[in-house]
Amino acid sequence: MKASNILKLILVLLCINVSTEWPTHTVCKESNLEIYYKSCDPQQDFAFSIDQCPDIPSHTFNIRAAIILRHSIKQLYAKIKLIINGKTVLSYSESLCDPDDPKLIFCGKKKGEHIYYEGPVTLGIKEIPQGEYTISAVLTNEDGITVACADFNVKNYLDY
Repeated sequence: MKASNILKLILVLLCINVSTEWPTHTVCKESNLEIYYKSCDPQQDFAFSIDQCPDIPSHTFNIRAAIILRHSIKQLYAKIKLIINGKTVLSYSESLCDPDDPKLIFCGKKKGEHIYYEGPVTLGIKEIPQGEYTISAVLTNEDGITVACADFNVKNYLDY
């Protein structure tokens, strides 16, 4: 009896997929638009959702995002890249939290605190580019430490 239980335990342990990557999450999947994301920070995943996928091409849509901070945020910088076929075709960076000019409500949050944002976001573009591509977003603090990191895979088959 003990040998069969040990054999079962060994089989279970061998069958478990020991992965160091976070799962790919579906943001939306419509007939012509699919958006997925995966945390690229090996130590932390986060939650992200959009209320209405078809509203994304409009100017404003509602999102929800949540994360528990592993590092404090005195200053926060965003680096965003558009990657097509493995090549970076566009790069953008911006300071989001400065001691003299906090642009976001979570500027100044401490390690261990929970950040939750629910509300409108405006992309500032009239349409999402057609095709398949990746948007890489990295948020770093004043020490250059990653606060959050994700790769968004977009498949847009809409012909505007």
